[in-house]
Amino acid sequence: MKKLSARRRHPLAAVVVLLLALAATGGLYAAFAPASQAQADETAQSLAIDEGKKLYAVGCASCHGTGGQGSSDGPSLVGVGAAAVDFQVGTGRMPAQQPGAQIPKKKVIYTQAEIDQLAAYIASLGAGPSVPTKNQVSPEGADIAKGGELFRTNCAQCHNFTGKGGALSEGKFAPDLEGVSPKHIYEAMQTGPQNMPSFPDTIMSEQNKKDVIAYLDAVNGGDTVEPGGLSLGGLGPVSEGLFAWIFGLGALIAVAVWVAARTAKAKK
Repeated sequence: MKKLSARRRHPLAAVVVLLLALAATGGLYAAFAPASQAQADETAQSLAIDEGKKLYAVGCASCHGTGGQGSSDGPSLVGVGAAAVDFQVGTGRMPAQQPGAQIPKKKVIYTQAEIDQLAAYIASLGAGPSVPTKNQVSPEGADIAKGGELFRTNCAQCHNFTGKGGALSEGKFAPDLEGVSPKHIYEAMQTGPQNMPSFPDTIMSEQNKKDVIAYLDAVNGGDTVEPGGLSLGGLGPVSEGLFAWIFGLGALIAVAVWVAARTAKAKK
């Protein structure tokens, strides 16, 4: 009897075994759950690339080549990144209706899901700028004054002081930036579409890009007051003064000529 009682388990033994089992289960979950999530993400990415490749073959390959290598009708897309695709297709510039000095903005023909798939495929061809996150384009923490300084230094030569746009040489132009989404402005700075130079993070930091976006939102917002009257393309009182000077001076010259002519006739 003593021998049997010695082998009898302690009352807490079952609790200990249960806790060990739960711990083992948790350890297994911790070990395999992240891997399962990563595998699911990888599968979703692969599906997006496959679908994007199909869309590319129909709408883009005729100009940019079957593998994105480019052709005489379109540049190579290897290394342009997802941001370039999101900007060009998301603003309707691509697919282009016809070649020209500059491809204008037009109605978007793809859904955002399809644009994401196209971007995933192009990104798989070579590393390039990625689509910015909501935090990267958020005006929170931005310095509007700094953004204005940066915009006037780097962008106003083409886009005008407040982003109203302007004409360039040989049929090219800088588009109006009013109403353009912050994401597309950020992507344009990252990728340098068409005639625009690119401003990667090594040249213009992520914070500086946020500053520029906040400045454009401020000067083109509904609450902005223009004390100079008519903006005349965003130049304000300077352009109005020039307008008054040229036409006012011209009117004075015309009046002087008319008075001189009338005086000469009167003397005769």
